[in-house]
Amino acid sequence: MSQLTEVISYSPATGAEVGRYPNTSAATIDELVVRANAASAHWRALGFKGRKAILRSWAHYLSLHINELASIVSQETGKPLSDAALEISIAIEHVSWAARKAGRYLRNSHRAPGLLMANMSAHVEYQPQGVIGIIGPWNYPVFTPMGSIAYALAAGNAVIFKPSEYTPGVGHWLGESFNAIAPEANIFFVATGGPETGAALTKSAVNKIAFTGSSSTGKKIAAICAETLTPVLMECGGTDPAIIDRDVDIDRVASAVLWAAMGNAGQTCVGIERVYVHHEIAQAFSEKISALASELVAGRDYGAATMPKQLAIIDSHIKDAANRGAEFLVGSIDSVQPPFVLPTIMTNVPEDSLAVAEETFGPTLTIRSVTSMGEAIALSNASQYGLAASVWSKKQGKAIASQLHCGMVSVNSVIAFTATPSMPFGGVKQSGSGRVHGPEGLREFIYTRAVVATRFRIPLNFATFKRTAAVDAFIKRLVRLLNR
Repeated sequence: MSQLTEVISYSPATGAEVGRYPNTSAATIDELVVRANAASAHWRALGFKGRKAILRSWAHYLSLHINELASIVSQETGKPLSDAALEISIAIEHVSWAARKAGRYLRNSHRAPGLLMANMSAHVEYQPQGVIGIIGPWNYPVFTPMGSIAYALAAGNAVIFKPSEYTPGVGHWLGESFNAIAPEANIFFVATGGPETGAALTKSAVNKIAFTGSSSTGKKIAAICAETLTPVLMECGGTDPAIIDRDVDIDRVASAVLWAAMGNAGQTCVGIERVYVHHEIAQAFSEKISALASELVAGRDYGAATMPKQLAIIDSHIKDAANRGAEFLVGSIDSVQPPFVLPTIMTNVPEDSLAVAEETFGPTLTIRSVTSMGEAIALSNASQYGLAASVWSKKQGKAIASQLHCGMVSVNSVIAFTATPSMPFGGVKQSGSGRVHGPEGLREFIYTRAVVATRFRIPLNFATFKRTAAVDAFIKRLVRLLNR
């Protein structure tokens, strides 16, 4: 693809061409970094109030054009228009929140200097890092990258956004929409292209890389950035569990878990892939969710697999589970029927099977009966991933959530944190590091500067070669007094 001048997007459902966009070269990436750096000083000088006005205007523009953008999202990802519009609506909320709250969470912070430095003033300044390179995914091509784009811009940075090669039209539209609001800003550039474009952005002189994608690709990006000590923000997916206690409303839980597992064709990093349900209700739950799943129609309730090569991964996970004794409650060993994957629910699936241990990223679900919530917690935490989880219990929800090794938990709900802009989003272990959204997301795109200044002079001076024995003795006495 490095010799091509265009990247072409196709409908995953029909294979029809959707659009053609530039295949941005490494040289062009470097030029964009220079332009972004030059413009970033003015963007920073606008201050929180000035940036807030522009970003709020962008949010308003996006809200007026939801249907237009949703159409492109639907064409390039294969997801239903309704799902595309929902994704965009939540993303707009994040733009607005970041614009409104950046001044609150990134203003200078005054610190107490302590008795030893009582004649000094001390404060911490939050400074934008400069130019942020953002590499976005194809499964939620608006919502996911916006968690970095909006927060980086609100914090005072310039942004170069590389959308997935499967959704270049979405990225291009976002860039054009921002330019419609701030045509002279030159602080938000979109670089469409294939993997080589992403590699060029990673190797460029940006001040930070924010990446969303697979753990394997994230490790490669982190290794490249390590050569220049360029900081990275990684959101790398997982095999998220649902833990279901015996005191729940089975109908409600089954409906929510099914949606979280199979919405967007299962192509959700925080979607549910594993269920651990108390043995007293395991059969009733399995029967209910299976009945609901049997009503789903691929191509109607959810779309085609956006990335064709993912079909082989999903197929291998299903066949591995079948070969190791899995029982199909819904679907079969032939559930993969390109470009779709039929709803698939399995039980008696070994914990070290691909369908449980690895990210499947399809409309599949494994169910395991457990004797206690302690067993469910242990099985959930045994994963190499630690992104998100869903806990269902009337009495123990928060207690169970507090014991999970992951970055996010929804209690008696599913993926609720995505639509809560004030809450940080990110994982641990192989699921990545760093956070988007919330105050923590704003602070991912700044560096701190400590400033200590003399308010008045005092006889006690230890920053000199002429420091006397009396001064040394006084400091020792003071420290002992303060630490009795």
